Amino acid sequence: MDDPMRKTLLLTGASRGIGHATVKRFSEAGWRVLSCSRQAFSGRCPWPMGGENHIQVDLSNPETIDTAIAVVKQRLAEHGGQLHALVNNAAISPKNEEGQRLDSVHTPLELWQQVFAVNFFAPIMLARGLFDELKAAQGSIVNVTSIAGMRVHPFAGSAYATSKAALAALTREMAADFGPYGIRVNAIAPGEIDTSILSPGTEKIVETIPLHRLGQPSEVADTIHYLCSDASSYVSGSEIHINGGQHV
Repeated sequence: MDDPMRKTLLLTGASRGIGHATVKRFSEAGWRVLSCSRQAFSGRCPWPMGGENHIQVDLSNPETIDTAIAVVKQRLAEHGGQLHALVNNAAISPKNEEGQRLDSVHTPLELWQQVFAVNFFAPIMLARGLFDELKAAQGSIVNVTSIAGMRVHPFAGSAYATSKAALAALTREMAADFGPYGIRVNAIAPGEIDTSILSPGTEKIVETIPLHRLGQPSEVADTIHYLCSDASSYVSGSEIHINGGQHV
């Protein structure tokens, strides 16, 4: 049985890339990890009790999010009812039929709505739904935004970029609203990270990055862990850029 004194993380989008690295980082630090995503638990990203602690949920559907919140609350109640960290990592970035970015002229309205449902509305719904558990733990929320939220990106579409810009603004609002209850809210904005979903042509972007390399998922995971640890106890309302200087 899990130690009830262990800290608990709820992470969305855990099966690959940054999510996978975050699971590994927190598990190695002794945290209990709960995950939720549209897919069933993936053996590609195993961790202790991963299968038992995974919740399958369509983050674009408010009704299924409410159901997932109820399941999370039940599981947290078994271990003291505290949630020490919520990391909103899941996101979608649809492309056109040729695999290219969808711009603001050609993105269908229903696709805008789906992207914002997952990338923007799901994070605040989860945070509000688990407010009591976060408050009980004096917990931390980390929203994963993107460099695409602050500049036009050659691969990220308009719906994705604007949803991430909105999430950055929401992070500031949440920091102001959740802060009086002892809950810190921050964001990280990754740039070009070496994952399986990199678009062809990324090597040309790397040439323009001051550090002249891709970031590693583990570097992003380390920053997320920092924002959920006591080392960042007076950090709230910030957006940390993890991009090797690409934004300067």
